[in-house]
Amino acid sequence: MIEFLDSIPLWFILSSVALFAGFVDAIAGGGGLLTVPALLSTGMPVHMVLGTNKLASSFGTATASYTFYKNKLFSPKLWIHCAVSTFIGALLGAFAVYLVSGEFLEKILPILIIATAVYTLFKKSPPSTTCLKKSKPCRLKQWLQGLTIGFYDGFAGPGAGAFWTVSGQILYKIDILLSSGVARAMNFISNFTALITFVILGQVDYLIGVTMGVCLMIGSVIGAKAAIRFGSSFIRPIFIFVVLCISAKLAWSAWL
Repeated sequence: MIEFLDSIPLWFILSSVALFAGFVDAIAGGGGLLTVPALLSTGMPVHMVLGTNKLASSFGTATASYTFYKNKLFSPKLWIHCAVSTFIGALLGAFAVYLVSGEFLEKILPILIIATAVYTLFKKSPPSTTCLKKSKPCRLKQWLQGLTIGFYDGFAGPGAGAFWTVSGQILYKIDILLSSGVARAMNFISNFTALITFVILGQVDYLIGVTMGVCLMIGSVIGAKAAIRFGSSFIRPIFIFVVLCISAKLAWSAWL
């Protein structure tokens, strides 16, 4: 076991970060922006950080997605194609992280995320409708969305929840609350798929992952209930703030 586990203050810091990350992730996505740097600061190897973070985040996304489902803000039958494609994309992404350099991805991500923030800032929330018919265009959109974002979440992860939320709004013309429900469910699928891959590759610290996972789970319950209670007016500013933080963090890492 890694020596820093003996440090109680560091345990407290990691748990606190996970609690807040769960709250933010349930509302807007982007919890990995907090948990990944926190784990990296301990000196843990990068691949172990990614695997451990997937274990922890699976707790939070599972809790948040169930909360949205229980409140009828997510219907699994409507998103089956998205779920399958997300699983495939995350599986490919998790294996690709060992084979492909992420240098180009690090350079382009800040641009994509800043564009997402600007779009969300100036675009009015669409009405609360969803893709009710399983038409061919809807299936195609779900497969493209699932494969693309699922791959990214399996490969890297930070900001994936935010990508899910805004892409759901754009593709299906649903409001940010419904899109958040879909985002949390798909985020759980990609997290858990990537986790299984990292487990097979032996890149997971279970003690740290479970401890942070419990804190993420508690934060997710609070965040999801707050989002459902206060609606889009509560989610929107937090979402934009998180997206801007993600873009700033990635830009700093990639360019400076």
